[in-house]
Amino acid sequence: MSRRSKSETSDFRQLRVSSGLTQAELASLSGFNVREVKRWEAGDASPRAGVWELLRARLANQARASAAGDFTFIDLFAGIGGLRLGFEAAGGKCVFTSEWDTYSQKTYKANFGNDEIHGDITQIDAREVPDHDVLLAGFPCQPFSLAGVSKKNALGRPHGFACETQGTLFFDVERIIAEKQPKAFLLENVKHLVNHDGGRTFAVIQQVLKEKLGYYVFPKLIDGRQFVPQHRERIYLVGFREDVAFSWDEIAWPARGDWPTLGSILHPENGSEAGEAPFTNEKGKVDPKYTLSNKLWQYLQAYATKHQAMGNGFGFGLVGPQDVARTLSARYYKDGSEILIRQKGKNPRRLTPRECARLMGFDRGGRRFTIPVSDTRAYKQFGNSVVVPVVETIAKAMRPYILGEKDREEQLDLALAMAG
Repeated sequence: MSRRSKSETSDFRQLRVSSGLTQAELASLSGFNVREVKRWEAGDASPRAGVWELLRARLANQARASAAGDFTFIDLFAGIGGLRLGFEAAGGKCVFTSEWDTYSQKTYKANFGNDEIHGDITQIDAREVPDHDVLLAGFPCQPFSLAGVSKKNALGRPHGFACETQGTLFFDVERIIAEKQPKAFLLENVKHLVNHDGGRTFAVIQQVLKEKLGYYVFPKLIDGRQFVPQHRERIYLVGFREDVAFSWDEIAWPARGDWPTLGSILHPENGSEAGEAPFTNEKGKVDPKYTLSNKLWQYLQAYATKHQAMGNGFGFGLVGPQDVARTLSARYYKDGSEILIRQKGKNPRRLTPRECARLMGFDRGGRRFTIPVSDTRAYKQFGNSVVVPVVETIAKAMRPYILGEKDREEQLDLALAMAG
């Protein structure tokens, strides 16, 4: 491979330095070794186009993140930043992030720059959290104990909301809201939270938010199907400290005729898409490693046949470009059975991590989300995340109430009515 000019070598090194990465960090993110990075910067070899793109995308993400926002928010149980993307799109600026998983931290940093990521939220004093306008949290659901107050009194134990939530991760959301009193919050969880423990878990959460913390709460079950070709129902709880006129009915959800199918997120494999290793080759063809082996495909078919005979609905989800997928789960890395893509003359294949990014709305509006981890980790991360355009839609609906714009509109309307 021919040597590059001094100018090109300098440009590449400057881009790497400006992005805040060491040579070792760039090697880790790009999947190459440090020796190869040094060769690029010495002009002895040319880096892949994808490495240039990774660095440029990182700089663009850093610029976006550092821009002054119209309001501030914190990102708890942040995962890989799905909630953050939605609220940045609505004009928000993240001032604090907490995520304990080191692999998720790696993906988060690759996309949002070198802002500090705080680890285990249970070990962080609420007073150390910066003031903020909005609290975001996709907290994991854990069982709540609802033992009677009278029994606890008899045992001399404390009772009340603080006791009911103690030992759960929701308690950490509760104590930070209590300490910092943000204008609003958005909490996200699996739809089963609503019915967990006969509905008692969800009842305690709402009671704490409303009666103990004093917020007006607006829950809604939303299917991401309106934005992405995947059925993904999640419960969202919007909360405001003040009594505002927020209503889910004001949101203009996409018309059913505009709902996408899988063809919108699959690799076209017709030469129209540039290759992206390790997902596709230089011609844009999906790497053969994503095609199921004969052994695994035979097992899944036998498993489905067995359960169909028993009257169960267990089995695989075989889909094509005109179809809609089941919910992408964190276990997708195991066998991919919930979403298998048909292939002519071959066994079906799993989605690539890039297709998962599109399926969850991370790749949208010209944005290409950086995936610096292994396929296994990427599948887990996307399977545990949120549908970004759902969050963005909610954030934009919340924005005027966060900024007080609705109040000003109402005051102006009243003044005009009185003047008329």
